[in-house]
Amino acid sequence: MHSDVDTLFRALWEDYRAVTPSADRIHGLLAERENTAIVNDHIALRTFNLAPVGLDALAAHFLALGYQPGGEYHFESKKLYARHYEHPDPEVPKVFISELLVEQCSDQLQAVVQGLVDQINPKRVQADDFLYSGRHWNLDYSTYRQLLEESEYAGWLAAWGYRANHFTVSINHLDTIHSVPDINTLLKEQGFSVNASGGEVKGSPQDCLEQSSTMADRVTAHFTDQDAVIPSCFYEFAKRYPMANGKLYSGFVAASADRIFESTHS
Repeated sequence: MHSDVDTLFRALWEDYRAVTPSADRIHGLLAERENTAIVNDHIALRTFNLAPVGLDALAAHFLALGYQPGGEYHFESKKLYARHYEHPDPEVPKVFISELLVEQCSDQLQAVVQGLVDQINPKRVQADDFLYSGRHWNLDYSTYRQLLEESEYAGWLAAWGYRANHFTVSINHLDTIHSVPDINTLLKEQGFSVNASGGEVKGSPQDCLEQSSTMADRVTAHFTDQDAVIPSCFYEFAKRYPMANGKLYSGFVAASADRIFESTHS
């Protein structure tokens, strides 16, 4: 496990940007405009609810760095459960971890996913680099397509494995852009695709959180039998609002997150 948060997030970012070239370009674009560092609000990670890689196994890496569990979230139509984690230092990025409830899926999907997870060396799950180590199993293209037809989430995770599914720009920390619609306008002017599922702006000031995201980049993934261009990762943007007690809301909104998941749809 990593001994400090900064080293972990640097490694996660390097791995993420390698398969998300648009995030690198957007980060550069914002860095040129702003007089301040671009602050990461949170990252998200995906997994299956099977030993040795269930949600708690991924969370252990963050708990070891002082993180505490936050809210729980249920996505019944996508068969997902999620939890978020926060560091005592509010400037340290939050972490959103979800897992596919494999037992709720078809027998075929359960068998395929179990076969993938069986190829993981349990000791690797505790390794420093596990959270950005990618795929630990052999996967052919037709099996990827089979998973994708039933669960976009399962297909994405089978193809990409363990890595940050997205990073998130904190709009609260920007100098020149103050709203989600403003960042969406800038993105579209620069030729980036914005996730329009449920509207381009997810959430509201009443929810204390507004979010948007790009659609995932399409990059080459290597399967055992061929290479194919498929959706990889995306970049998110979040604006947080104060709660009644004056503190900025630090949780997530399930209805918004449900739509954000769709940023990786093919």
